[in-house]
Amino acid sequence: MNYERTLYPEIEPYETGMLDVGEGHSLYWERVGTPGAKPAVFLHGGPGGGMSPNHRRQWDPELYDVLLFDQRGCGKSLPFAEIERNDTWRIVEDIERLRTMCGHDSWQVFGGSWGATLALAYAQTHPERTSELVLRGVFLGRKKEKSWLYSYGASEIMAEQWDAFTGLIPAEERDDLVAAYHRRLTSEDEQIRLAAAREWSLWEGSVATLLPDETLLDTFADPSKAIPFARICARFFLEDFFLEEGQLLANADRLKGIPGIIVQGRHDICTPPTSAWALKKAWPEAELWIVHDGGHAASEPGIVDGLVRATDKLAGKAA
Repeated sequence: MNYERTLYPEIEPYETGMLDVGEGHSLYWERVGTPGAKPAVFLHGGPGGGMSPNHRRQWDPELYDVLLFDQRGCGKSLPFAEIERNDTWRIVEDIERLRTMCGHDSWQVFGGSWGATLALAYAQTHPERTSELVLRGVFLGRKKEKSWLYSYGASEIMAEQWDAFTGLIPAEERDDLVAAYHRRLTSEDEQIRLAAAREWSLWEGSVATLLPDETLLDTFADPSKAIPFARICARFFLEDFFLEEGQLLANADRLKGIPGIIVQGRHDICTPPTSAWALKKAWPEAELWIVHDGGHAASEPGIVDGLVRATDKLAGKAA
């Protein structure tokens, strides 16, 4: 398929800094675009991911003033790969601290995968501060979604990669792979931690794209990316994302009146379309845009097209 929208040209932040949010955590943040333009905040995936320069390029810099930040323990935030005092609701309040720092009354909240989970948690807690939502690859943190990714589901599609992922764990521990990996990711032995981080991250990387992406897999194998990603991700999975079962769907009525656009790959192996459809039914104001030749990653052409079209539309830019 031919897609009209691509990422905007590379752009450097006009301001950067660190925000002390207490409890020993400091967050790296940056702002791009035009000061005083339409405000937006970017929530990266994971949990445990981080920002990249391409994340800045999903908005027209003349129309938007975008804040991006590395969540607790991620990227340039400190302390590195920290899992203590790091949970969904602390990050929700971090977002509020950043909004206050920027001086915005409300802003567009943009997130994909875990970022979409976090965006929904934020919007349901602070609906008056959320002007719109742009979501990609919806993940609601339910047990069925956790099971799909780490028990049975994606394993039937990515069979070779699943064998590599489970192969690190002795057979007697495979009934709960998340717990088994978490034990290794918090081991005192550095080599055990590194091996577990690599395999966890490669599994996540393998389900992220419709077609194999060796560059992405190399990124996931990089210890500087794999360690925080795997440690924080495993902790959040172990704790059911600090959410009650079905909480984000049950509280979807709190999104009433908030416009939203959901960009969802039809062939998303990581977060299948069933969650996006369930959210759409619970939140009628949302538009659901299915990318029929798309997977999960924000880098895929159809997903890029959808996300950039979404931010353009919400800024009133003609198609």
